[in-house]
Amino acid sequence: MPEQHNIEYKSSWHDDYLKWICGFANAQGGRIYIGKDDTGVVIGLEDYKRLMDDIPNKIKNLMGITAEVNLLQEDSKHFIEIIVQPYSVPISLRGRYYYRSGSVKQELTGTALNEFLLKRAGLTWDEVIEPRATFANIDEEAFRLYLQMAKEKGRMPDITGLTTEQIFEKLRLSENG
Repeated sequence: MPEQHNIEYKSSWHDDYLKWICGFANAQGGRIYIGKDDTGVVIGLEDYKRLMDDIPNKIKNLMGITAEVNLLQEDSKHFIEIIVQPYSVPISLRGRYYYRSGSVKQELTGTALNEFLLKRAGLTWDEVIEPRATFANIDEEAFRLYLQMAKEKGRMPDITGLTTEQIFEKLRLSENG
């Protein structure tokens, strides 16, 4: 079986493969086979006994998750299967987040990381209140245009006589003043 979006073959173990495990945990899950070449043919592992202890401990200690680590054998050659389940919460490795997309592992940074973390928290960007923002930051002209367009579309409740702060509260766009 060839490599796929949720299957990865590695001829030997390197701690860098923890990034793949993290990526699988943040995506749809997957399997990594240690001791197979890129085509899936078993080439075997010499240090499989040590790896059977090291790999699960590193996964638990560095990411706080568990993965199923199985020792398998084919034609007298040992190889390891690591089964990673998808997690509903964001999983990081040493403070960095990885995601499996297609057949590649990607480090999430910038906007992609923000969107990923918000999605895992069940939020969208417009549901998050910026704690440093104040009413002094509001562009009065832009706000006036917003109110006018909302009223023209019939999407504005009666706001007659309300201050900007009161309108924000009525529209649930502010929190605690």
